[in-house]
Amino acid sequence: MENTNIIFKFYNGWWKNINKPILFLIILLFSLGLFFSLVSTSLIASDKLNTNSYYFFFKHLFYIGIGFFFIVFFSSIKLDNLFKISLILFIVCLVFLTLVPIIGIEVKGSKRWLDFFFLPRFQPIELLKPFIIMIIAFILSSEKKNNIYYKYFLSFIVIMPIIFLLITQPDIGQTFLVFLTWLSLIFISGVNLFVFFLFFGLIFGLLLYLIFFIDKFSYILIRLKSFFDPSSGNNYQSEKASEAIINGGFFGKGIGEGVLKNRVPEAHTDYIVSVISEEFGAIIIIVLMIIFLFFIYQVFKRLYFEKNDQIKLILVGSICLILFQALIHIGVNIRLFPTTGMTLPFLSYGGSSIVGTAILSGIILNLTRRRVSS
Repeated sequence: MENTNIIFKFYNGWWKNINKPILFLIILLFSLGLFFSLVSTSLIASDKLNTNSYYFFFKHLFYIGIGFFFIVFFSSIKLDNLFKISLILFIVCLVFLTLVPIIGIEVKGSKRWLDFFFLPRFQPIELLKPFIIMIIAFILSSEKKNNIYYKYFLSFIVIMPIIFLLITQPDIGQTFLVFLTWLSLIFISGVNLFVFFLFFGLIFGLLLYLIFFIDKFSYILIRLKSFFDPSSGNNYQSEKASEAIINGGFFGKGIGEGVLKNRVPEAHTDYIVSVISEEFGAIIIIVLMIIFLFFIYQVFKRLYFEKNDQIKLILVGSICLILFQALIHIGVNIRLFPTTGMTLPFLSYGGSSIVGTAILSGIILNLTRRRVSS
């Protein structure tokens, strides 16, 4: 009898009110990511790591399981509690990000990960991004301070330490992603264009100074030179990725016939679009883009009827984050942008990315669900 009551409460409190088209699209995208993980990592696991062919698949499944827990948790809690929990987790994740330069794990010249003995290795910025949107949206829509310029300045104070910590790792891809998402929230909030371009100029100018005058970031200049002049640097990864897309054609080579996953390191994370395109063809990439666009459409359809400015900002910021990240990932794969490590939301392998995307999905589901007046 008690179990029946729990199921009844869950049905009335969550399932009955959740936005089912958005939930279905989230599950579909994660499921497709799991399938593509199986296809792209089985040979890597068996040939390179001498382990079970399904090693990465089961790890991916495990992370999706954790992610689904966070989806249900963040989509089911009350709105007031969502903001309180987001603030606490923002502080916790920011502390983790601060620890990265001190005790972080260095991989290929960058310190981006933490490795605690009681936790799997994780990337703090991936977990922090959903809560950045929550906090910035809360600041910009707060009614306690009527001076909008004070709100812009406060959001600037919040975002600058994060950008600084990302630059020192260094992680220029995530730096630009966080910067663009923050600018989007500022722009949507109704900022004066002069102030908007002032913020843009300040941070963009800082990034240019670091790239051209600080030795630690000289690798970015090398990547930019090799991007604009392929003969001036090593473009092996991006060349092989774009080559894989071309070789895949419209219908692909077939499952297991792709070679990119064996040629390029981290192909199942940073070059998943090229891996998919090589084996399944450009038609599947088009289908995936349509699914992403339909997901964005469903969120904006709900947004149209929303009257709460804070919820509007969070939803738009969330979509901007997903959209910008997807564009950067795809842009790198087709050589539209210089090489940078960036996962594709929902689809790429990677525990931190999957959990971070799941948290953001839970927040979106929370803010788009049907609300019953008490």
